[in-house]
Amino acid sequence: MSATIAKSASIYSRAGSLASERRWALWIAYISLIFAAVIFLAPPVYMFMTSLKTSAEIANMTGSPWGVTSPTLDNYQVLLTNATFLRFFLNSAIITVCVVVITMVISILAAFALARMRFWGSQFLATGVFLTYLVPDTLLFIPLYQIVGGLGLLNSIWGLILVYPTLTVPFCTWIMIGYFASIPKELDEAALIDGATWPQMLIKIFIPVAMPGIIAATIFAFTVSWAAFVYPTAFVTTPENMPLTIGVVSQLVRADTYAWGQIMAGALLAALPPVILYAFLMDYYIAGLTAGATKG
Repeated sequence: MSATIAKSASIYSRAGSLASERRWALWIAYISLIFAAVIFLAPPVYMFMTSLKTSAEIANMTGSPWGVTSPTLDNYQVLLTNATFLRFFLNSAIITVCVVVITMVISILAAFALARMRFWGSQFLATGVFLTYLVPDTLLFIPLYQIVGGLGLLNSIWGLILVYPTLTVPFCTWIMIGYFASIPKELDEAALIDGATWPQMLIKIFIPVAMPGIIAATIFAFTVSWAAFVYPTAFVTTPENMPLTIGVVSQLVRADTYAWGQIMAGALLAALPPVILYAFLMDYYIAGLTAGATKG
């Protein structure tokens, strides 16, 4: 009897110890998340507060940089009624849509061929496709500048549409390879027995099943295309062809004069489309990256 009581006491003690450890783990996790949130949210909060200030208040060094004495939306109004700023936004939209379409067509076809249509060297080629993503754009823009210049596409949004896929296609293809490789091979065999062709299998079976991966790749392509900075800086010089990322900086910085309120407002407006996209499709993006990292 005493042994049974001692054993029960030991079990309860162990359970209490596990509960205590779990409670401490939760506290540490919450503290870490709060700390990370403060670190990552501080810049956009500061930008938002600055965008609500007048130029005089920004120049006044006596007040707190985190406070706003007389909040105003003039900076946003000036930008949203500026035809040049709206042109920047339109250029970014055109470039992003074209690059996303081109990227997804190439990535889906390439990933399907590498993941399902097994041929000699397919695994080596799939690895090589992803390794090209690791080459930084700061090393590529010089040879690409010569190529774009030779094609007569410098200082044009079409030159950016041509070179942006070099940043998006490798990673998107890698994500799609992971998703296509995770689909059971029995679907291929059943479709082939029923007389389906490879294009029919891709359109009717693989694309619907791999939709989370396609959404994740689309989000990535959208983000990279919208936020690219090195290539437009090197390839575009006139305001009418500039995307939003460099247009805001180039037009709101004059010599040593910085329109900080408008710069912050423009940066926040430029960041708004990706934020909205991530807010609605974050689950698909995480699922797609997870599958792409563990399959294939």
